[in-house]
Amino acid sequence: MLTAFKKSKTMRNFRNLEIWQQGIQLVMEIYKLCVLLPKEERFGLISQICRAAVSIPSNIAEGSSCNSKTEYKRFLEIALGSAFEVETQLQIIYQLKMITAENFELIFQLLVKEEKMINSLITKLAK
Repeated sequence: MLTAFKKSKTMRNFRNLEIWQQGIQLVMEIYKLCVLLPKEERFGLISQICRAAVSIPSNIAEGSSCNSKTEYKRFLEIALGSAFEVETQLQIIYQLKMITAENFELIFQLLVKEEKMINSLITKLAK
């Protein structure tokens, strides 16, 4: 029963975290981008970049339920690794000329912002 559920003091409301909201925005832009990619990439780059993008806010959310800073930090490190995967796949898509420079730049800027936010939070938790 939901009314009987009590939040732990360590539980964070991930929906209020700017880092999670930014991750969701990034996922939305990645999915919009994937519509532009060739259909034959559905099981290749499209699948890879979508899974990696979804992993970013998913790991931020999952980590927010952890009871220790060390555990939370580990989930953020996984999210950062997923962001680096997205960056790599985005570079490949761009270099193969599957998207325009404008499309690349929009997502790249969102991605860099997210990477910086994740890295900053990891640094704060490590102190």
